[in-house]
Order: sequence, then C-alpha cells, then structure tokens
Amino acid sequence: MMPRFPGRFPTQLRHQFLALLAVTTPMMTTLTDEGMWLYNNPPKEQIRQKYGFELTSGWLDHLKRASIRFNSGGSGSFVSEDGLVISNHHVGADAIQKLSRKDRNFLRDGFHAKSQAEELKCVDLELNILQDIEDVTTRVNEAIPAGATPEESFKARRRVIAEIEKESQDRTHLRSNVVTLYQGGQYHLYRFKRYTDVRMVFAPEQQAAFFGGDPDNFEFPRYNLDICLFRVYENDRPIHVDHYLKWSKSGAGEGELTFVSGHPGRTSRLLTMPELEYLRDIQYPYSLGRLKRREVLLSSWSARSSENGRRAKDELFGIQNSRKALDGGHAGLFDPVLMGAKATREAEFQKRVAARPELAETLKAYERIASAQIAISKVALRHRLLEGGHAFAGDTFGHARALLRAAEERSKPNGDRLREYNDSNREEFELDLFSERPVYEDLELLQLSDSLTFLAEQLGVQDPLVTAILSGRSPRDRALELIRGTKVREVAVRKKLYEGGDRAIRETKDPMIELARRVDEEARSLRKIVEAQTESKQQAHAVIAKARYALDGASSYPDATFTLRLAYGTVRSLNDGGVLQPAMTDMGGLFARHQEMGGREPFDLPERWLKRRETLNLKTPFNFIGDQDIIGGNSGSPVVNRAGEFVGIIFDGNIHSLVLDFVYDSTKARCISVHSSAILEALDKVYDAHALVRELKSGRYRP
Repeated sequence: MMPRFPGRFPTQLRHQFLALLAVTTPMMTTLTDEGMWLYNNPPKEQIRQKYGFELTSGWLDHLKRASIRFNSGGSGSFVSEDGLVISNHHVGADAIQKLSRKDRNFLRDGFHAKSQAEELKCVDLELNILQDIEDVTTRVNEAIPAGATPEESFKARRRVIAEIEKESQDRTHLRSNVVTLYQGGQYHLYRFKRYTDVRMVFAPEQQAAFFGGDPDNFEFPRYNLDICLFRVYENDRPIHVDHYLKWSKSGAGEGELTFVSGHPGRTSRLLTMPELEYLRDIQYPYSLGRLKRREVLLSSWSARSSENGRRAKDELFGIQNSRKALDGGHAGLFDPVLMGAKATREAEFQKRVAARPELAETLKAYERIASAQIAISKVALRHRLLEGGHAFAGDTFGHARALLRAAEERSKPNGDRLREYNDSNREEFELDLFSERPVYEDLELLQLSDSLTFLAEQLGVQDPLVTAILSGRSPRDRALELIRGTKVREVAVRKKLYEGGDRAIRETKDPMIELARRVDEEARSLRKIVEAQTESKQQAHAVIAKARYALDGASSYPDATFTLRLAYGTVRSLNDGGVLQPAMTDMGGLFARHQEMGGREPFDLPERWLKRRETLNLKTPFNFIGDQDIIGGNSGSPVVNRAGEFVGIIFDGNIHSLVLDFVYDSTKARCISVHSSAILEALDKVYDAHALVRELKSGRYRP
C-alpha cells in the first residue's frame, strides 16, 4: 500500500519544480535535507555540519534492527521488547481485510485484543527486518562475459544473482536478496530476518484512520489516527527483541530534528529523458486508464450491497490511492516547462561528459537507453496484458499461473529459473500460494469478466490469441466457465498440484490452468524481450553512474527500491500562498472539523469518539508535518528524535509532495505523521486499551 499521496499537479507547482530542477545537480548532490539514504552510506557529515549531531554506528544499527518491512507494501517498527509492531492502518488494511468476514467487519468496526490470547493470526503477512548489507557489485559485473548480447548478459546476471542469494541463504538462513541500485550502477545483497506468524493486536475504525476521506486527502489530511498494531510470534510465543523504539514522553516538537527509517518504494529521479517520455506517453496513460476502469467497476459493485462493499473495500482503496498519485505525476510530465528543465539538466551533464575523453562511453550509454526504451514500447501493451496478468484480474488466474510455472521452473537449475521461483524466494512464494485468505467467487467473476473485455478492447476481437482465449464466448460467459470450472481456489487442491509437480499439472484438466498454459509461451517471450532490454538499460545506467561519480564525487543516494533508507529533516510549518499550515494539529481540531462539515460522511466520527470527547485532552497534538524526503512505501515509517525515541509515524504527504517522485523539494512538500501523544491519548481514553498504553510506555507487555 502506497502512502495516500493526493492526485493532481497544480499549476502553481510548475515554476517551483523548474527552480528545483535548475539548481539540483545531475549527481543529486544534496540540498538542505535531501535524500533517501542507504544505511551503509549514511549522510553523517551533512547532518553533523548542519545540526551538530553525530550519527554513530550503534545508533544506526539500533534503528535499522527496529525497522520493519511489510511484504504487503509499507513500513513499521518494533515498539516493545515483546514483539509489538506499529504501522499504518492503511498498510495493515490488507491483513485486516483478510481476517474480516460478513459477521466481523474489522475495517469498519476496528479491533482490539485485550490479551495475547485474543490476538488474531494474520493469514499471509510477512515482516522483514534488515540484518546486514553487502556490496556484491564487482562479483555481479565480473560474471558478465565481454561482448555478450543483452539477452546473454541478462542470463549471466540472473545466474550469478541467484548463486549469491542461495549461498547467502544457505549460510545464514536469512532471506537474501540482491538489490539493484543506481539503475544498475551497484548491486547490494540485503539479508533479512523474516517472520510469518504475525498477529493483529489493535486497529481503529477506518473512519478514524482516514477521517476526511478523499476531500481532505486530496490536499492535506490533518486529523488521521492512521495506525494499527501487530505482534510477532515464533514457535507460538511472542518474540523477544533487543532493538525496539522507546516511546518518547513528549513526542515531536516544532523545529526538532527528526529521522525517518522506512522503505520508500520507487522514485524516478535518475531516469533519462527517453525514460520519462515513455512514462508520459505510454506507461502512465495505460496505467491510469486501467485504474480508473477498475475503480468504477469496484465502486459500482460495492454500492450494490454492504457485503460487496466489505469484500472490495481494501482493493478499491488501494486503486484509488494509486490513481490519484499517478494522475498528479502524469500531469507534471506533460508540463513543457518542467520537462524542458529536465532536458536542459541532462544536456548540460552530457556537455560536461563530452569534455572528458575518458568518459566518452557515457554519451553512447544514453543512446543505448533510448534504443532499449523504444524496443520495450513496441511490446509494452501485450507484455502488460499477458505477462503482467492484466487480462486476467483476480487471484484465481494468479494461482493457476503460479502452479503451472512452478512445475516447470523447479526442474531447472536455480540460476536459470524466473527469479520469483529461485530458492531464495521459495518461502515467500509458498506463503502466498498456500494462503488461506478468502477468495470470493462473485468478486473473481466480476474482475475476470471485465479484464477479458479489456483484453478484447486492447488487442481487438480478431486477434488470434484473443479468439483462442474467449473460445467463441462472450467475456462474461467465458469468465463464468473458467471461474465455475476451476478448483485452484481451494488450498488443498493447490498443495496437491504443487507437490505433484509437472506430471500433476500436465494431467489436470483444470480450465484455469489450461488458460494459463495457453498464454504462457507468448507471455514468456514478451518477458524475455523486456528483460533483455532492461539489462541493456541497466548496463548503460552503470556507465552514467560512473561518470557522475567521476565528475561530482560520492555524495549521492540511489533511487528508491523498497529497501531500508534513512531520511532526516525538521518538524516544520508551511506557508502556502500566504496561508499558514501549522506544524501541529490537535485533537480539538478534529472535533472542530467534524462540526464544521456537519458531521456528514466522510467527516463523520465513530460513535465512541463522540461519546468520549469530554474525557480527552483536546490540546493533545494529533498530526504533524515535516520536510523529510519520503515517497510511497514510507507509510508506517517511524519518526524518531536524536535519542532514537519514537515520536510519530509517517502516513501521508501533502499535495506538494507530488514532486518528490522526480525531485526533492523542501519549500512546500511536507510529510504527515501521527503524533506519538495522540496515539497514547486515543488508546487510553477512546479505546480503553490500557494494557497497550502500559506496554508502549514501558517497552514490555504487562497484562
């Protein structure tokens, strides 16, 4: 789940964006508090010079080991020695939804386990805690034969990465993943401790977590209790952790230096002009069209009954968030001033390179990227529909394809497999494949019917593959035949087919597996093309990265990769066109906003909040803003002070945060966090979660 970034790129941001691009160097040399920094290359000197604070190895290691990655997308942190974890409600919503049923709607009503015995085991949630990072760039690059084609290079790189990951996993028993940084300039091996017995402890009502809904979220949400709490177990007992974040007694204060430790998902700050033009002209229009189509589909279906709404709520929420974020980014990429500034920066960098004969290969690297992007664009539509699975929406087809491919891939050497079937990814793959999460036949039918229609619209009904897939039926009738005829939604069936391997898959007559088989040859072929061209781009970006280093030195950070990063900045108000947005809101403001909007949806408060109003300290800080450099994936990231204490939790960004995908901005962009004091006040006086309050304050479970 991405942070709830709003969805437009207003005109007033254009000149601001231009100014930022004009002063930001191609190497992304830091300005003010810029950066999503690697933990093995932290900005120690910048912080020392500006704030007089020393980032020690012990301080960094403690924060690293207290930080958590959610496999569902997002971040979190340990907040007690007994494995208690805090994240955002919208990060935990996937797990909350999977635990809900018709007679227990935890998203709507919230959840509170008053004892550990009442904590509910999540269906398929995995949490990862980073243990260490190793630079394996030299080994990866040395495995690529001189003069190899992009396809040969990709295969060689895939083999050596699989080899590195398996060696590490076998030796350490930790999840081991090689991460590509600087678009191919470096490769780092990340080792994680993984936990899969995660239990839900507390979640407020979604209305409290997302108060103000889309109207406020569009520009500036300021009154959200966007939190939830889980506990990690091992061997059926809560784990004991040495590294957890102690709760601050006072929370964040205005003007205070604070740090954010989380897992930003993706940024595009190092992309070349051809890559940005591809986003603008091909990828974003396609993605936005599909998201808006699915939003209308699920909204209409949800309106038919409360149960439909419950089943689709989490997926619809995620679609709406993604659509809003992409809308804003797409508008920005159409701005000729903005794109002109980016083109100027790139041309100036190339001019600097041209003046250095030893960097002559860099200009050819730009040409290779442009050529590769053209090749990708030619197959992009069919690749997304077939290999991306956009023609076959829903869990059912995903299960069928996973079974089909697992049977084939497991017979290959580890280094020759599709990456998701490597030994290093096997535990995660099986956790998802055998998940007990509910899969609803009516929702699956709705989504598959629509996506088959989408396939026919995109490729044309006369396309041979479309004709074969529909088999002479309408998309609705074909989807009905497939959904009613398949057995892969049953976990027991999936386990039997998986264990039976290639023979079991060949002998089954399951129609969904047969559909997956029918499209697999072309899907694999398209994937092969895209992977080879992506390899060509990565090699070219590696050359550009070396040139940047030669010209500007090492004070840079890579684009976000959903790996642990450190950001820093201050709790800071915002003057937006003469309107002052204070650094803090308070609980009194929540009730004032409710009253101002007449208590109508989405400004209605849960009944328990209205009943407990008189018990609350309305001056308690609620949400606060800061200028730390964050992006989607940072949702749930802890905000800590100089002492490493928990002072808040990131949950969103204001409308000006739209620029952060492409360039850092501290003039108007703000990240938004829930204040630690508000969390305690709400738990204690609204939800009667007194044991949780004691645990957060003391750092240990005290029933």
